[in-house]
Amino acid sequence: MHTNYNYYPPFMLLTSTFLNHQGALISDPSWIFFLVLVIILFAPIFLRRLRIPHIIGLMLAGMIIGPYGFHVIDRDRSFEIFGQVGIYYIMFLAALELDMGSVEKYGHKGLQFGMLTFLIPLVLGIVTSHYLLSFPINTSILLGCLFASHTLVAYPIVGRYGLGRHRSVVISVVATAIAIFLALLIVTITVSQLNPDTDSTFWLLFFVKCLLYGLFVIMVFPRIGRWFLRRYDDSVMQYIFILSLVFFSAALAELVGLEGLLGAFWAGLVVNRLIPRTSPLMNRIEFVGNALFIPYFLIGVGMIIDVGVLLTDAHTMWIVFVMVATATLSKWLAAEAMTLMSGERQDNSMLMFGLTNAHAAGALAIVMIGTDPRVNLMDNVVLNGTVMLILFSCIISSLATNYGARRMVLRDSQLNENRGSYHGKCLVTYSKEDNVDSMTQLAILIRNPYLPESLIGLTVSFDDEKGKLQHQKASLMLEKAQNVAAAADVNMVTMNRVSTNIASGILHTMTEHDCGEVIVSLTDNSTDMPKLSLGTVIGNILDGSHREVMALRSIVPPGTLRRTIVAVPQKAEYEVGFYKWLEHICRIGEQLDCHLEFQAHADTLPYIRGYMEQKHSYLRSEYHEMERWSQILQLASRATEDHLFVFVTARPGFISYQSSFDNLPLIIHRHFSRTSVMLLFPDQWGEPNETVSIFAPNGRAVTRRGGLIQRLFSRR
Repeated sequence: MHTNYNYYPPFMLLTSTFLNHQGALISDPSWIFFLVLVIILFAPIFLRRLRIPHIIGLMLAGMIIGPYGFHVIDRDRSFEIFGQVGIYYIMFLAALELDMGSVEKYGHKGLQFGMLTFLIPLVLGIVTSHYLLSFPINTSILLGCLFASHTLVAYPIVGRYGLGRHRSVVISVVATAIAIFLALLIVTITVSQLNPDTDSTFWLLFFVKCLLYGLFVIMVFPRIGRWFLRRYDDSVMQYIFILSLVFFSAALAELVGLEGLLGAFWAGLVVNRLIPRTSPLMNRIEFVGNALFIPYFLIGVGMIIDVGVLLTDAHTMWIVFVMVATATLSKWLAAEAMTLMSGERQDNSMLMFGLTNAHAAGALAIVMIGTDPRVNLMDNVVLNGTVMLILFSCIISSLATNYGARRMVLRDSQLNENRGSYHGKCLVTYSKEDNVDSMTQLAILIRNPYLPESLIGLTVSFDDEKGKLQHQKASLMLEKAQNVAAAADVNMVTMNRVSTNIASGILHTMTEHDCGEVIVSLTDNSTDMPKLSLGTVIGNILDGSHREVMALRSIVPPGTLRRTIVAVPQKAEYEVGFYKWLEHICRIGEQLDCHLEFQAHADTLPYIRGYMEQKHSYLRSEYHEMERWSQILQLASRATEDHLFVFVTARPGFISYQSSFDNLPLIIHRHFSRTSVMLLFPDQWGEPNETVSIFAPNGRAVTRRGGLIQRLFSRR
């Protein structure tokens, strides 16, 4: 946190502190940028063979080419700016990849770990600094805060292993924000005592500004973000807009007296729900950060490290040893204590220790405050010790995080437990250009990520003169869909078929490519008629296949949805495809991080709740009884454009089918015209599997033969 003193961001001050050397080998900007890109490209390739985390390689490369190595380049303004952007990016990505349902579930553990990883290093740091290094008490408090703070330098390693939403990672990220905030708060209190003008008015104004800042971000950012993303679908504009929000939040945080990295983290939490994990926008954010900004930050950190400090004198070596040992031991004790208190495994402890052990931005901020001439609580020896602490702590953090993440991936079966919940490939059929984006994004959410070429885009045109023009338009739609999928790093196979019958072309494609579900467009091109139908195409698809069919009408981009309301008919649990469509709904809730609300019969709700508690307990879900299907009309009053209504229905002649399903097109036309709607027809007649595993209310799985159930209920 900033005080009334002339404090500047650490990356701005490090230049004047460290760059007193002249005569760098390379000074041309083109060659400097080329050298940095070469390091970013080849450091991971070379170190992967040595099984060393790439983060260490980037820092070591910075040491070698920096002023204290071979002095190939100077640490100029580009490293200051990109370094600042890089650390903000790390905090922003950490918040963006959090699952808010997991935060609500494990938030109290994150608070608990945050207090442990703050208090243990603080107390141990004060004791060792005062009694072993003979520093004054105020200096010891600042050093204790320096040890208590940490930076998520090793977080990119977690992302590479796909553990960004694991409970241990969520706990560690929440703990990071708490530890940094408390550490900088103690620093502000300690330093302000040296200023005679600091009084209760200063602290009252400080907390009021923090409160107003937090409320402003949480109230304004989601609304303006949802408005912008709904109206502008240009990929570059969306990326620049999100990045602008991040740095605006960071600038506001510094304005009120907080650190900018806390502002970037807070912005990530607030816009988290607007950016689905598998969306093209999320892919662009991760790509730019991991390809440029974060490596630039790591190389810049390496350039300020002077290993020669260890060889100056015994006193400096002793200070460095005590600082590194205290910081490492205290963070390890905090992780072990949290593991014992929560009953986690040793691999989880190693991962939590690795994520919370690295010291970088927070430590630099504190040491720059302490060495400010107006404060004068730290000298250059402590500054050099802090730089060496950054080196050793980042190396230890990277190794520990890599070890813990690798062990967890090999051991944790939860990462692959949903592979059996997907059946076949996902087929998307396009008929209108204005819903290509939304249908493709929805398909990306629910597809089977473990199947090669799991996403297929299809258009079918008539085999006549008029169909030739449709065929050309269809090619443009498929190209647009393929671009959307490619932006999300998903491979989509596209097919532009010609057939005398649209439904026949779709059905043949489903059979030829073993498609487990098909997404079609739910169109409403009629007036207020006494009765509406789904159309001949959807009707023929339902008659010709027993696979899952999803008829979608999307009003807004999926990423801006806040709630998904699922209306489930009575006896839906006896359909073979019950848990398949339920898994798809969970995928939507997980990727969009939106609330799931289930409206179902009292006999059906226990099966839904049992599956959710066993498979997706971290999702934010609600369960409400709906005794009669006609009660769906009561949901119409809640229909808004940021809701998705899913009506689970059935084909005629099956267990959960009701005659009132025939009126659904008319009901949607009259009462749900302002919201996104999906009509969902589940798998039936034993496809894709012959048995259905029902999660009973007591949590036990009961397997029943689908055909037997069909016969029993058909007799009723």
